[in-house]
Amino acid sequence: MPTVQDLARALEAAAPLAYQESYDNAGLQCGNPQQEITGVLIALDCTPAVVDEAIRRGCNVVVAHHPLIFKPLKRLTGANEVEQTLLKAIRHDVALYAAHTNLDNVRHGVNRKLADKLGLQNVRILEPKTGLLAKLVTYVPATHTEAVLAALYAAGAGQIGDYSGCSFRTDGTFTFTPGLGTNPFEGKPGQPHTGPEQRVEVLLPLHLQRAALQALRQVHPYEEVAYEIIQLENENQEVGSGMVGELPEALSPQAFRQRLKDALGVPVVKHTDFDQPIRKVAICGGAGSFLIGKARAAGADAYVTGDLKYHEYFLAEGHLLLCDVGHFESEQFTGEIFRDLLTAKFGSTFALFIAETYTNPVRYDC
Repeated sequence: MPTVQDLARALEAAAPLAYQESYDNAGLQCGNPQQEITGVLIALDCTPAVVDEAIRRGCNVVVAHHPLIFKPLKRLTGANEVEQTLLKAIRHDVALYAAHTNLDNVRHGVNRKLADKLGLQNVRILEPKTGLLAKLVTYVPATHTEAVLAALYAAGAGQIGDYSGCSFRTDGTFTFTPGLGTNPFEGKPGQPHTGPEQRVEVLLPLHLQRAALQALRQVHPYEEVAYEIIQLENENQEVGSGMVGELPEALSPQAFRQRLKDALGVPVVKHTDFDQPIRKVAICGGAGSFLIGKARAAGADAYVTGDLKYHEYFLAEGHLLLCDVGHFESEQFTGEIFRDLLTAKFGSTFALFIAETYTNPVRYDC
């Protein structure tokens, strides 16, 4: 039976913890990593009612988008809802796991799900992150190049967008003198040796550096493996904030707002005035005011997000339609992402439910 740790590894393979924002607290919040899973309840938020539903359904894991423990706890007395939820989970051996901004920031995460619900095409990251990539260079005898590359690919290197197995190699000549007591792959101890070699280069996400080096050393024929890791400032097109895409055809602002209401099931869309056709649309699930400038720079006709404050609406300056659909509403389909990821990995080895408990604290009178 899969364990909580197995579940965490599966989710973190899709949404690495290295991709969460510095203020965030994604990952396993409480529970025994070695505990076998009886069932998983998926929710946007973790509340006492959600934990009650998990217990009622026989689930000993809750996977949520928003971390229950977001700020450091100084005590655990049940004085507020966060502490009450945590105490209830601990008493009933319910593990709590959260994938938050790390799931926001990956290409197949929260924003892609929202883009799909709105029918956007040619979708791409709105603000790609930098400093997440490295170039790994190593030197291999041609007889072992394919084996080394296969190991590096398996460790997560050599992936560029939808292209896998990406590498570059050049032929060269090596020279070395093996020390006394060594067991060189080629040559003899104490004697200078020269021969053909290939320089191999692959792109590598920085958080996979340790795994890639371990794989390299396991298959490389040399006793001493020469390699270089060069951190890059390139944008990582697979990781970042928000998304932007195009509608199949241009809509009037009124028709676009109706599309939002229908797709998201929202009774109200707060918005600015705008009288131009809507074709290019930028989006950010949750609180996305920090991307208004990026949406404008991308040439978006509309920007859809949640939690906009009064003065932030002025930032549109008549250049685009700003739409606030609500925080919960923009992320309400996140459970489908968790469900699909866990089903693909574990199949039907444990019960899997999307919570029926409605956690949105906001109500509308329409």
